Amino acid sequence: MFKRLFGQQAAAPAKSLAIVRNITVGRTVALDPLAWRRLGDETHFALDRDALEITAQGVVALDGGTFVHRFYTDDHIMLQAMSDDAGGAAAYDFTLFTPWSSAYPPNDGARRAWQDRLSEPVFKGAPEGLPEYPRFWFSETDARQPPVKLWESVYDDRAATEPYAKIYQTCMLYARELAGGRELMIALEQEPEGGEATHEIMIGIPLDMAEFRA
Repeated sequence: MFKRLFGQQAAAPAKSLAIVRNITVGRTVALDPLAWRRLGDETHFALDRDALEITAQGVVALDGGTFVHRFYTDDHIMLQAMSDDAGGAAAYDFTLFTPWSSAYPPNDGARRAWQDRLSEPVFKGAPEGLPEYPRFWFSETDARQPPVKLWESVYDDRAATEPYAKIYQTCMLYARELAGGRELMIALEQEPEGGEATHEIMIGIPLDMAEFRA
């Protein structure tokens, strides 16, 4: 999952929002709670509901014609999918993320320190109350690796042809293996056009296609 999230092309304005397995802005996604309950007490992933009201939708266009589709709730829970077409007709690699922490870096030094942390092969999460997470992207090497940089266009209206926000992101994906399955973690700096940068951590899980529907 996410293995092709490297390199990016400029996204053209959407003619219409993608509909991925019937998911788009204004729809409800039903989840199977066993998707995270099977991880038991080991996981830091937590979700207090089995339905998501989708109120915003993001897209990232990558080199080679691959797309990342993101579906958001008002409290920033994110369902993500990959596809090889802008419409999301043949989507794969479904994941679900919940927010863990969010902070405004106080100065440029804090931003550089964050990027340094994202470049290491293991994210040491103690400052955020998390364990260590091995890098999932670039896991074939223990060398320092600059984080991935991308632009996400975000829409909050199913009829919109222009995004209401464009967000520049510097990010890295991590994963740790638990007895009940894999736990994901994505750490990123995001900076909306015209806005302030924040440092975000989200905890996630892979989703099988049978574990959600809209």
